[in-house]
Amino acid sequence: MTTVTVRCMMKFTKQNFIFLVCGLLIYVVDIGVDFWVASKYFYQGQYSWSILILCFRGLSSLITQIFSYEWFKNDWEGTDTGKLKWIFLVHLFQCGIFIRYWFALKYGCQAAFKQSNSGAASETDPPHFIQKQAVDVVTDINMLRVFKTFLETAPQLFIQIYILMEHSKNKFWQYAAIIMSFCGISISMVDYQTSLRKSLPDKDEFHVLPKLVYLFYKLLTITSWILGISLITLLSARSSVILLVFLWICGFTWTLKQHTTFCKSKKTEYLYRTVVGIILIFTFFNIKGRKTKVCISIYYATHTVVTLSILFAYMFWKTSIIKEIHFTIVSILTILSLVLGIIFLVAYYSCFHPTAYCRPQTYSDEVDAEAGQKDRVETGRFQNFIMH
Repeated sequence: MTTVTVRCMMKFTKQNFIFLVCGLLIYVVDIGVDFWVASKYFYQGQYSWSILILCFRGLSSLITQIFSYEWFKNDWEGTDTGKLKWIFLVHLFQCGIFIRYWFALKYGCQAAFKQSNSGAASETDPPHFIQKQAVDVVTDINMLRVFKTFLETAPQLFIQIYILMEHSKNKFWQYAAIIMSFCGISISMVDYQTSLRKSLPDKDEFHVLPKLVYLFYKLLTITSWILGISLITLLSARSSVILLVFLWICGFTWTLKQHTTFCKSKKTEYLYRTVVGIILIFTFFNIKGRKTKVCISIYYATHTVVTLSILFAYMFWKTSIIKEIHFTIVSILTILSLVLGIIFLVAYYSCFHPTAYCRPQTYSDEVDAEAGQKDRVETGRFQNFIMH
């Protein structure tokens, strides 16, 4: 029998380790900025904004802790229950993400600095096992950060932009919060796609140019949409809430029809589908890894129609508000970011989206083929996650 070799091997590099450390620092700074901004609003007597920002922070932390603990239970099934009790206690105090960062730094340091390159070794050999552990742990962190981005960062960005539009007095810390939100969304999106490429054997490596195109596609389309939602909130807060709830219902219903199987328990699976519905309010994700041409076209065509409808509503019905918030500048930014975002979207899916898949080499006999088939099935948690 011959040894099974796989053409596409995951690898955790020194550059990945540096990005991991930077991600941890940004995560800590982001927590500090949230409490700083909330305290500023509190001392100014704007209690509703302060409470709302802290509520988004608390909600995203609670949901990410639930998923993190469930993943620990799944990964450590059949092991010492004492460890799980300790892990549960850590997550109860909302610190589970730091445990995951500790494992990521541990395995990432071993994989990037202490493992020798061995191209002929199999995945079960120690060097490749450490590489796989490092990639898997970082992948879990990036999955949790995607949840955090759309449960906390994107809503907070919407709130900050809305406040800037509503009030003429702008403060430095408001701009700092907006910049941190944009950085959080950008890094989360790129890291997510990078983890996708590393974790799945049929995806190409994510190079610098595709990363930039993907980054601008996501960032610009999300920016345009958040500006549009902020405008409709100024026009009518009730209309904004109705629109967001309707979009969430559409996203949640579509997710139900996809029959996702991401979680082992039904309750956690429905929580996952609820979160996906929230993510779909802000950006498109293909949760089943199928062809996306029709779905993504419908999604962004709908967002374009809604955004233009909001702008026309201001032009015809709210001339006084238009002058107060410098509507011309906001509308230009909204349309420009939407158009550029669509251009980058088309460029990414036309030129850089992975369509040439890496395939395992042919197996020499039935025993090897059966083993190879088993390896392809056991691809990890990320196969069931949001893929596009």
